[in-house]
Amino acid sequence: GQEKLSCNPKKENGTHVVLCELGNPMKAGAQITVDMELSVSGLEDMGDAITFQLQLRSKNSPSPSNASVTVTVPVEAQAEMELRGNSLPDTTVLPTSWQEVAGSRRLEDHGIKVEHVYELHNKGPSTVSGVTLRLAVPHQLGGRILLYLLELGTDGGMNCTHHPDLNPAQV
Repeated sequence: GQEKLSCNPKKENGTHVVLCELGNPMKAGAQITVDMELSVSGLEDMGDAITFQLQLRSKNSPSPSNASVTVTVPVEAQAEMELRGNSLPDTTVLPTSWQEVAGSRRLEDHGIKVEHVYELHNKGPSTVSGVTLRLAVPHQLGGRILLYLLELGTDGGMNCTHHPDLNPAQV
């Protein structure tokens, strides 16, 4: 029949050990099949595989052949990233001829305000780190300013490299 194992995690000599009681008493010559499902966290920096050392020991009689086997399981982190974005306002019609007021520090004299908001979401199942998002914004067209890049901000502990043409007139 199928029985649930009683397992206890321990730490021995800096190694994590899980001891499972398979049966007591067990008859001589008994054959047992054990399926184990392990949940291991923090594998992001473990490389491409994790190795388990499995050993069957009997408490009743010392056995010269405490059978040991090494099992290597490949580790593959998977995460699906999703980029969402919108603009405020949704639609903007730019005038065909815009007269820039030279030297002005008023926002209205530099164009219509358009705000773009982007959200990068991790849909899992794994965690991610070291993600780089490069966003190209066309700010000039034919040598003339198309969009005046005013500011760039982030939320959620992200680092950001600013565009070299960000707010050149210090508006």
